Amino acid sequence: MKRTLAIIAMLASGFVLSASAQTPAAAGTTKVAVIAFKDAVFRTNEGQRDLADLEKKFQPRMQALQKISDDIEGLSKQLEAQGDKLTPAEQQSRAAAIEAKKKTAQRDYEDYQNDSQQALQQLYTDLSPKIYDVLRAYVEQQGITVVLDSSSLLYAAPATDITKAIMDAYNVKSGVPAPPPAAPAAAPRAPAAKTPAGK
Repeated sequence: MKRTLAIIAMLASGFVLSASAQTPAAAGTTKVAVIAFKDAVFRTNEGQRDLADLEKKFQPRMQALQKISDDIEGLSKQLEAQGDKLTPAEQQSRAAAIEAKKKTAQRDYEDYQNDSQQALQQLYTDLSPKIYDVLRAYVEQQGITVVLDSSSLLYAAPATDITKAIMDAYNVKSGVPAPPPAAPAAAPRAPAAKTPAGK
């Protein structure tokens, strides 16, 4: 599931906060900060805990997908090795059985991807407003007038990055302890089936 965190890049994009309405800045001054907001959400203790829970939830499906992928690979190798010893009818029958397995596996894999993406999106939707509240309080306290999301910037000086500060502040507020380190789990492989054009 850790590898599926690549899905994070597909979640909510750009994030801009203007705090000028809440905190009057000194005349003529603008204090700008930068945050990797999506990273901050998922790298908090609560985010890490919830991601670990999702990994446990989807683990059985990941294992089932891996098994069927291995089965298809084994059957394909077997057919290739025994092909010349089989009658044309037997070859056609085995090839059809493999193709049927591939189609079923492809559907299962797509369902897994859709469900895991939706679960990850829901996690983000539930947690991001809490992080945003901490961010607002922080920028008001620090007199920051503009916060930009680093995903839409070409460059920002490291000193302007408040990602860790926001994560630390939220961890203190939430009281959720840091999760124990865990070995990353391998994401399931897509079944060896051709994806129809347009998908």
